[in-house]
Formats: sequence, structure tokens, C-alpha cells
Amino acid sequence: MIGLVGQVGRLALSVMRTGGQLSFLCGDLARCLLRYPIRWGLVLQQIVFIGVRSQLVVAVTGAFTGAVFAAQVHYQFARLGMESATGPTVAVAMCRELAAVICSLLLAGRVGAAMAAEISSMKLSDQLDALRSFGVYPTESLVVPRFLAMLVAAPILTALALVVGVACAYVVAVPILGVDGAYYWDNTQKFTELADVGIALSKGLLFGLIIVVISCHRGLYAERSSFGVGSATTEAVVNSCLGILISNFFFTFILNNLFLGN
Repeated sequence: MIGLVGQVGRLALSVMRTGGQLSFLCGDLARCLLRYPIRWGLVLQQIVFIGVRSQLVVAVTGAFTGAVFAAQVHYQFARLGMESATGPTVAVAMCRELAAVICSLLLAGRVGAAMAAEISSMKLSDQLDALRSFGVYPTESLVVPRFLAMLVAAPILTALALVVGVACAYVVAVPILGVDGAYYWDNTQKFTELADVGIALSKGLLFGLIIVVISCHRGLYAERSSFGVGSATTEAVVNSCLGILISNFFFTFILNNLFLGN
């Protein structure tokens, strides 16, 4: 019993410590955005790394997500004679949930891990201290460019996953499964609103910011050892994925009320 209480206490302290560190990092990030000039060269480098080099994996994942979801929806709706409803169902699902979540989970694995590994390696090799000795603040030179790059890249990648997913769903539903193309597009346009696209882009943006903050936090607060680098990378991916999935529940209610008034 005493051991259980001790474990719960250590967990509570760890959560409180991590929450305090994240709050401090967010405040420090806001201060740097207002106080220091933006390093646009570093921002562009991060846009290339986060956005341009992630296009292929996001497009492929979005394509097969839309294709598989269209097939599953069609098989169920065919029993009810509602094959033409496959289009709007896939489009709304991709807009409100699948595009943003799938894209963000991929970014957490690819970009979040790289951020944590790079920053924790710099800490291990005393490069962060070297930056401070030259009068360069680590948050301003390392976190701010990644934050601004994610602001640009995350919504664009979410839109890419959305467009490719809906297009591949059409290819599966109409030419392959034999759904009437005219009814498919007519129902898709009728039941998919611009607000649904706004929800997708908003979620992609918010999830991207979660990835940046958590990944940079794990890199900055990593232990000064090779084990610390590996641990920081793993925790960045796991915590980012958990943050995305948990926050998605709350963002769903908030964004639906904001965009749709539900």
C-alpha cells in the first residue's frame, strides 16, 4: 500500500514538473517572438524539412486512408442501398478527423523525433551552452524557427492529406466499386461545407503546435547522456501522439461549436 502511494506521488510530481516546464517554455516562446528578430533563414530551413520533405509520406498515407475508408463505407452502405452516400461520408470524416489526425501522427513520428533528437544531442555536446556564451538564446534560435515553420507547414500538409484522400476515395468508389459518379459528387458537394475544411485546417495547426512544444521541451530538458538522447526522442513521439489524441476530443467540441454552431 505504501509502495502504491509512493508511485502515485512520484507520478503526480512528474506531471506537475512537466506541466510547469511546458508552461515556462510556452511563456519563453511568446517572449522571444515579441522581443527578438525572427531568423527567417532558419524558418525557411525548417519549412523545407517539416513541409517539403514530408509531402510524400503524408500524400501516400492520406491516399490509402481515404481509399480504405471509402471501401469500408461502401460495403456497409450497399446493404442499405445508400452507395451514393459514400462520398459525403468520406469527405466529412476526412475533413473533421482523419486528415488532421493521421497527418499529425506522421509529423510526430518524423518531425517530432528529429526535433527532440537534434536539440538533446546539442545539449549533450554542450552546444546549447556554446550558443549562450555567444549571446544567442536557445529558445530564440532553436524553438522559434520550428514553431513558425510548423504554423505554415502543418495546415498545408493537412490540406494535402485531405485532397489526396478524397480524390482516392472517388477512384475507389466510382471506377472500382461502381458507385454512380454524378450522385457521388453531387452528394459530396451538398453535404460537405467550407466549415468542415476549416475544422481540418484548424486541427492540423493546433496539433502541429502541440508537436513542436512537446518535442522541443523533451530536447531541452533531456539528460546529458546517450541514454537521455534516446529517451527524449522516444518520449517526444509518444507524448506528442498522446497529446494529439487526447486534445482531439476537446478540439472536436470546441471547433464544431465555433464553425458549425452545434
